[in-house]
Amino acid sequence: MSQIPAASFKTRYFEDYCVGEVAEFGDYHITSEEIIDFAKRYDPQLFHTDPEAAKQSSFGGLVASGWMSAGVLMRLLVEHYVSPVASMGSPGVDELRWHKPVKPGDRLHARVEVVGKRRSQSKPDRGLIHFVQQGLNQQGELVISFKGMGMYRCRSLEPGPDGI
Repeated sequence: MSQIPAASFKTRYFEDYCVGEVAEFGDYHITSEEIIDFAKRYDPQLFHTDPEAAKQSSFGGLVASGWMSAGVLMRLLVEHYVSPVASMGSPGVDELRWHKPVKPGDRLHARVEVVGKRRSQSKPDRGLIHFVQQGLNQQGELVISFKGMGMYRCRSLEPGPDGI
């Protein structure tokens, strides 16, 4: 497993990503106001929108919507990891899990591991990279995870020495 500085991702192409590499980055502060604003618009359950009612919930207090946590993780990925010169979008994610509630005052950061990659057979100008993406709080506790895929532009139309 290799650690790659997040800043180096800004100009990377498909060929530059290696299976096994890991990156950790970001720092996003979660506020009560943001939790409530997001939930009022997209997930209006009382434990997300009403601090007093949330005290009576199974969480014992206000917690962020899992969808907000997913949005925060996506923001961190775009700001610190996704290559603006080579990213071509994503066909989706699998196995989205919310492991631990995110609460006001939490600080989230991201961890990404490249777990697979393959060049497109039908479109040789791009490849598909498989990632395990995680959001962790300030104690290093896993709060959200998913398996993601990203399409990345290839620097060359010819496969590399490894055939990829």
